[in-house]
Amino acid sequence: MVKGKWNGEQKVAIVLEGIKGGNIAELCRKNGMSQAQLYRWREEFLKAGKKALSSACEGHEQKQVQAQIRELERIIGRLTIENQILKKTEELMGM
Repeated sequence: MVKGKWNGEQKVAIVLEGIKGGNIAELCRKNGMSQAQLYRWREEFLKAGKKALSSACEGHEQKQVQAQIRELERIIGRLTIENQILKKTEELMGM
């Protein structure tokens, strides 16, 4: 493989092979790269994975918050209507 000519899929494959274990020096030699490069790619890979998983968790939490907001808005609407009914009733009764 030509040094510095890796596409995204190739980088992922190399990083995954390195994560699986085995001889890092041999992996780097086979791919014509330095160990430092592999470790930089691995760090980027792990950070991106962490971010993706965090976003997924945040998305779930966000959906829960949205559901709570809808429920509270529904309750506020019901209480507003009840309040208006009570005011009308008081007006009709002359209170």
